[in-house]
Amino acid sequence: MFDDEDRTFQVVVNDEEQYSIWPADREIPAGWRSSGPSGPKAECLTYIDEVWTDLRPLSLRAGMAAGDCAAD
Repeated sequence: MFDDEDRTFQVVVNDEEQYSIWPADREIPAGWRSSGPSGPKAECLTYIDEVWTDLRPLSLRAGMAAGDCAAD
C-alpha cells in the first residue's frame, strides 16, 4: 500500500505532533488528522522533512520544558 509511487497520499499528524503519510483514498485512522498537502508520496515526505524538525513527541517536549524530565 505505501510502496505504490503512483498512489496519492496525504500528510497526517497525531496529537503528539508526529507526522506520517496515509493513502488519500482511505479513511484517516482514529487519533490522526490531515495536516499538509495531498499528492505523490515524495511530495508528502518532502513536506514532512521540512516541518517535522523536532522528532520528540509533544508530551516529551512539554515535560522537558517544564523541567519534568532530566536531560542526559
